[in-house]
Amino acid sequence: MTPENRLREDICTIAKSLFDRGLTSGASGNISARTDDGGLLVTPTGSCFGRLDPARLSRFDAELRHVGGDNPTKEMALHEAFYDTRGDKAGAIVHLHSCHSVALSTLPDTDPDNMLPAITAYGVMRLGKVALLPYFMPGDPAMGGAIRGLAGKRSAVVLAHHGPVVAGKNLDAAANAMEELEETAKLTLMTRGMGPNLLSEAQIQGIVREYGVEWD
Repeated sequence: MTPENRLREDICTIAKSLFDRGLTSGASGNISARTDDGGLLVTPTGSCFGRLDPARLSRFDAELRHVGGDNPTKEMALHEAFYDTRGDKAGAIVHLHSCHSVALSTLPDTDPDNMLPAITAYGVMRLGKVALLPYFMPGDPAMGGAIRGLAGKRSAVVLAHHGPVVAGKNLDAAANAMEELEETAKLTLMTRGMGPNLLSEAQIQGIVREYGVEWD
């Protein structure tokens, strides 16, 4: 199996796992990943994560021209902005419409600069600070502008009333970070108003230093 065909299979396998566990539903969400030649494989527009066909993934060349497969997600602006601003730190991007992170995005006292409290070490380690971006109409190219406005300083964001977007070094890293984001959002909602003990600033900085977390 060629590296590209393996990547096609991996995208579909991870997407189905996310779908089967209820992390996204219907025809929501999208995934992209870098190919060895600098191009992209992208899940098609209107596709269901539970029923993706590896042969029908959208294929882009290194200049991000659509050269094969079905039409890509209408939210390519999100993906392009992350790849442009994160450079070689972005080998794959996962975008979901996951329940708990969307719910948290609607609450008025959620911090837009760092929307997830430091509940677990892995939340800090895999995500850094997660920015909350404002609402955009689905498919609005302005979403890409909002990502670019972060100047590559965030690997994860949540679009208000919409869902999270995570960039990772590779497909596994992006998917794992996405799951950590949703679990941390769930824990945040579960403990909201209870005054939970969070990681201290010293503990956070210890994680940042040990694991090279982007934390400004």
